[in-house]
Amino acid sequence: MTSWRDRLSALAHEWLPAEVASAWIGLSRPGIRLAPDGEGPRVGRIGGLPVMPEDMAWPEWPGRGPLDFLAAVDCAALPREFLSIPLPEAGTLLFFSFDGFRRESDDEPLLEDVEGSRVLFVPAGVPVVERAAPEGPVPYPALDVFAEVVATAPEREHILLEQTKIANGESLAEAVETVLLPDGCGGTDVFGELAAQARGRGREHQVGGFAAPVQGAVENEIAAEVLGDYRDPRRAEEAARWVLLAQIDTDDKTDMIWGDAGMLYWVIRTDDLEAGRFDRARCTLQCG
Repeated sequence: MTSWRDRLSALAHEWLPAEVASAWIGLSRPGIRLAPDGEGPRVGRIGGLPVMPEDMAWPEWPGRGPLDFLAAVDCAALPREFLSIPLPEAGTLLFFSFDGFRRESDDEPLLEDVEGSRVLFVPAGVPVVERAAPEGPVPYPALDVFAEVVATAPEREHILLEQTKIANGESLAEAVETVLLPDGCGGTDVFGELAAQARGRGREHQVGGFAAPVQGAVENEIAAEVLGDYRDPRRAEEAARWVLLAQIDTDDKTDMIWGDAGMLYWVIRTDDLEAGRFDRARCTLQCG
């Protein structure tokens, strides 16, 4: 059976100096892609209506209205041997955000708008019903998704590219400054291109692993927001505390469009994740 890491390793060793390739591959983690044509178990749904307790409040963005329901992930169905983050063994994660484009509104939640997106957790065994959307949100077309294990690795300004050194003292980011791929991609973008080739082209709905950033590392964005200044010397330390919970891609099949064909990312501090404090997850949007 082909390892989730094999394709990424082969590409890295083809295009990167051997020492750099080995160091980068050593940082890789499996991610669980939520694919409509995945070969693994059904692990949830993108779009549709949420199944949740009758007495659980539908999340709202004060002053703007109810949030749009985006996705449900069944924690018990996820292939745990490939899960890089400590999710509960059972229960359902529900992802909500305010879709200004779909509402024909200028409002779009940003990192500082913590109530513009929300993650709810429904424990296993709690009575649930399919909930109709309140006035405002129009449900997206529903798409069942299945687990597909993919290789992910740090890319595009991730702090690990600066912190990981090779024998001559250079960081991984410094060591690839002169690397150029046939398509013209160079510098630290090389890591992003190789990671994308390893995953294969397709929608990037994903749980766990490293984010596939459209721009820079999402962990840097959240750290700068939390600290209030991108130049704060504690930014690297703060960025290292956050991990990817999930990402939801622009998807024609579900009528989801994030900015200019971008991506939504939910990140969470490791200690909050271990304690099940999903309400502390933060969401950010990146697009081209």
